Amino acid sequence: MILIFGGAFQGKLEYIMEKHGLEESQVFTCKSDKIEIDYSKKIIDNLEEFVYACTNEGIEAKEIILESMDKLKDKIVICDDISQGVVSLDKTERAWREMVGRTMLMLGKEAEEVIRVFCGLPDKIK
Repeated sequence: MILIFGGAFQGKLEYIMEKHGLEESQVFTCKSDKIEIDYSKKIIDNLEEFVYACTNEGIEAKEIILESMDKLKDKIVICDDISQGVVSLDKTERAWREMVGRTMLMLGKEAEEVIRVFCGLPDKIK
């Protein structure tokens, strides 16, 4: 698995699609209102939205992902880094931020490669 992270609108998806010669049809985009991941796609984008849906339901996202870790072995997972900036006063938003952090910690340990993308430029972390 490859984990790609960075701020919103920093070119994460564009970078990885160009690097691996992938097409839009190979991308699953997570939604904030659905606890769903389509493991048949090569790229899982906006993982933070999946985590948001889990937060709203009181479900630990990393536990769901751990149950399907074998399906992630050949995937590219993209997640916005929401740990920067002002901490929200909203309890749900804070819980979401923490859960994204826990999920990324777990994925970072499991990933073969971890790449941070800033301004479209990759920085290989692992």
